[in-house]
Amino acid sequence: MTEERTDGKPADGTESHDPDFPPAFLAFMRQGWRDTTLPVGPRPEVPNYAKRRAALSAAFPGETLVIPTGGEKIRANDTEYRFRPGSDFAYLTGDQDPDSVLVMRPNGSGHDAILYMRPRSSRENDEFFRSRHGELWVGRRHTLTEKSTELGLPTVDLTELDGALADLAPARTRVLRGFDPRVDAAVRAYDGAREEGQPARDRELAIAISEQKLVKDEWEIGQLQEAIDATVRGFEDVARVLPADRGVSERLLEGIFALRARHDGNDVGYGSIVGAGEHATILHWVHNHGVTRPGELLLMDMGVEGRNLYTADVTRVLPVNGRFTALQRQVYDIVYASQQAGIDVIKPGVAFKEVHLTCMRVLAEGLADLGLLPVSVDEAMDENSTVYRRWTLHGFGHMLGIDVHDCSNARKEAYRDGSLGEGYVLTVEPGLYFQPEDDLVPEELRGVGIRIEDDILVTSAGAVNLSAGLPRRSDEVETWLAEQREAGPRLPG
Repeated sequence: MTEERTDGKPADGTESHDPDFPPAFLAFMRQGWRDTTLPVGPRPEVPNYAKRRAALSAAFPGETLVIPTGGEKIRANDTEYRFRPGSDFAYLTGDQDPDSVLVMRPNGSGHDAILYMRPRSSRENDEFFRSRHGELWVGRRHTLTEKSTELGLPTVDLTELDGALADLAPARTRVLRGFDPRVDAAVRAYDGAREEGQPARDRELAIAISEQKLVKDEWEIGQLQEAIDATVRGFEDVARVLPADRGVSERLLEGIFALRARHDGNDVGYGSIVGAGEHATILHWVHNHGVTRPGELLLMDMGVEGRNLYTADVTRVLPVNGRFTALQRQVYDIVYASQQAGIDVIKPGVAFKEVHLTCMRVLAEGLADLGLLPVSVDEAMDENSTVYRRWTLHGFGHMLGIDVHDCSNARKEAYRDGSLGEGYVLTVEPGLYFQPEDDLVPEELRGVGIRIEDDILVTSAGAVNLSAGLPRRSDEVETWLAEQREAGPRLPG
């Protein structure tokens, strides 16, 4: 595609702090470079991606499908976040480079898939050393041939995408918008010719991919298990450095887990939640600037994202000094009973809502035992009331896969209002949270937050807990924590 700068910076990619290049230096840099090739071969998972594209092709016969991955995002000024490919694009191609676009054109019997990508830096111009996209800045990129060999897809230089998009028939094209401003701009250029209701047609593409993701194949389950196993090791790493008798920063614990995530996987699958004491009552606490305290609880919601981008999502609550108090244990055991009840009902054909209501009833019963419900359990569970949710704002869980909240574009009737199917992977994560300023709970409960979360595979025989490597029962958690502390710190390896 045509390179255009809209930020006032030089088109060659240099920055204001870069030195000028005199002619002698430029001439010297343009000579004496040996050509190299990457020793690439077809990746073993290529057939999986091909099957997914074939299924998508069958859903939209005769229509062109455009799926971009997106580009790097600015963090501040001229620094960028580490790139993570768009999930739908990665799900269909396996490619993890920025700026690429998958175009699937109908061919009469299905679709021809073409990957438009930014190839390696040419030595015929100065891009390889002057541009921030050049190889001397970001490393060796694949050639078109190398990428095609690796992914089993025909590849075309990204500069040719403008012409390909201009050639599309608007009424027979669906585009995943919002991922690539260049693609969006090209689409806007012919929006006037597109049939009425086109945005809804584009959304149908996102829905189809999302619902296709609901069922995980054997390879995907293996990817999830690898990410979950790495997550178990990360929790062990944290437990081994968590002092029982003094406070440490939440950010220290976040960093210990992040080391495991970067070593064993791609990164963390989402911002780690490390909530000590009353921070555990904040559902998405990601500031992590608090300090642990002996006698209080520590809630950690963390997951490793694997090298092929499938992520774990696990939560555990630890007593910092090694032992739950009687009241902490009572609340913890309520949450554990809720989670176990939800796991026990999971099987193919069970309604998603049934799992939710099963978990919530146990929580409501526990709240009644604590003397907190202002009405009966049945009244609290009535859909016109749900007052029990004051202390448990979220649902029981969500789908899990190449996104931590996978399948998010699926229709309600296929997801939240639908039934579970064999091959689904979902979290079960009930929780109770008593805010420190809540005057409707006893003082000794204020600031207590407990959530237990595991990653569950739906099989023909029922639920399989993929994260069973971490104990869940309160007594087992205490024993496990003592064992980790006795083993002592370790480096990944």
